[in-house]
Amino acid sequence: MSDAPALLPYGDRAVLVELGSVERALAWADALDADRPAGVADVVPAAETVLVVLAEDAVPERVREALRSVRADATSGGGLEPPLIEIPVVYDGPDLADVASLTGLTEAEVVAAHTGTPWRVAFGGFAPGFGYLVGGDPRLRVPRRDRARTSVPAGAVGLAGEFSGVYPRSSPGGWQLIGRTEVRLWDLDRDPPALLRRGAEVRFTEAGR
Repeated sequence: MSDAPALLPYGDRAVLVELGSVERALAWADALDADRPAGVADVVPAAETVLVVLAEDAVPERVREALRSVRADATSGGGLEPPLIEIPVVYDGPDLADVASLTGLTEAEVVAAHTGTPWRVAFGGFAPGFGYLVGGDPRLRVPRRDRARTSVPAGAVGLAGEFSGVYPRSSPGGWQLIGRTEVRLWDLDRDPPALLRRGAEVRFTEAGR
């Protein structure tokens, strides 16, 4: 893939930037956030893309020209330390043994790997309050379940591919469930309602069994 990302029109007021990987998408979004050009209203990264939402008074061609000059080597937030969120987890998930088998680790080693490396909120999606977490121990990369569950309880902690995540509410899901937490990921009485926001650092801690 060329180093220059593809810039695709996304309706009249947005540009979809194709980066090809989570790492490139996050680095590019961080660089853009560190020095936003005039006319950019919002920056929304996903697994391999970044959606750039234009302000109402933006001149689209000028913004696209500015986006072409973005270099993914700027530090996120102008050098500010990301917020740290600790999430205590009871590691008794129904798929913990399967994850151990898939990774070649013991169950205790799976827990140690999940808690031993900080994660980062890459982007949100799937449900209000759900954050896709990246940067964990690479030994924990496991496929989704062959069959999704029709109901996963709120607070379930799971793994899928390079991601970890916490289900904010009961919903169907196909991630490998290794534990559960009582932390509320989405609360309308909180400002902002989502606990996990892009760029935040997340550390899981073992809360016992």
